[in-house]
Amino acid sequence: MSIRVDIVSAEGEIYSGDAAMVFAPAIMGEIGIAPRHAPLLTNLKPGEVRVQTPEGEELMFFVSGGSIEVQPHVVTVLADTAIRAKDLDEKAALEAKRHAEETLETQVGEIDVAHARAELAAAMAQLRSLERLRKSAKR
Repeated sequence: MSIRVDIVSAEGEIYSGDAAMVFAPAIMGEIGIAPRHAPLLTNLKPGEVRVQTPEGEELMFFVSGGSIEVQPHVVTVLADTAIRAKDLDEKAALEAKRHAEETLETQVGEIDVAHARAELAAAMAQLRSLERLRKSAKR
């Protein structure tokens, strides 16, 4: 038994296929979605969406936020930005982290601080995704 998964962003479709399980970084914590899951609509925080295929392969995607809609036979991830984890750029993520940390140290306005915190959260989530990808490659 499987569930259909579509991951899309403003840039276009990132993934479309069947899954045995889907894991996503919902605002209130990570959720696991199996076929015939109860309907659900929630926001996503920056992190990784993991798709376990019916064949047992695990695919990882970084999302910077967005929303997820779950129906009994379909999961749709509408991401602000979505990138296959293997395509993440570690150098760019480290630079974004450094920039956000500098901004947090120097800015005093609420909007600047909130924006810098969001950038820092996204950069840290990308780095965590890269680390998990490295660990899974060593197995």
